Amino acid sequence: MGDPKKQKKKYKTPLHPWRKERIEIEKGLFKKYGLKNKKEVWKSETKLRLFKKQAKRLIKGIGEQTRVEQEQLLNKLDSLNLLNKTAKLEEVLNLTLKNILDRRLQSFVYKLGLAKTIRQARQFVVHGNIFINNKKVDVPSYLIKKDEEDKIMFNPASTLSNPEHPERVREIKHQEKIEEVKNG
Repeated sequence: MGDPKKQKKKYKTPLHPWRKERIEIEKGLFKKYGLKNKKEVWKSETKLRLFKKQAKRLIKGIGEQTRVEQEQLLNKLDSLNLLNKTAKLEEVLNLTLKNILDRRLQSFVYKLGLAKTIRQARQFVVHGNIFINNKKVDVPSYLIKKDEEDKIMFNPASTLSNPEHPERVREIKHQEKIEEVKNG
């Protein structure tokens, strides 16, 4: 057993770190999802790889324990809204990295319109301005569960919760300008 103070690495690095195709794909993911570094991509890939590895093991397994584990895996993926309740175990193998990255708190804050950009969404999360179920969550990579999707909001003590905050007012003015352009 190792030193309890030293945390284990929670991801695997690529076998060939300097392949141009992989680097280009990661650059696109950085831009779209506002990731901090390659480690965040690798952590998400590792999480996806573990889901798929467990599914492959359970597909070929037989017995009562296998059935229980299949049910647990499908329930977990259902709670993360990656698959629905009626999904088959083989559908786990169709999940992609984008499915995992779309479930991150940072992505949800941006999709809900609480932030203008994906980078700003990350800043709001890291600075403790985002609450889920009235609890502060300051981890951008937190995977949102199905029942938490509608409970994401600004910290009530934060100035951002005020509808008159400059960051929110600009957004309203921007929407008004879009409507003016459409109307002529």
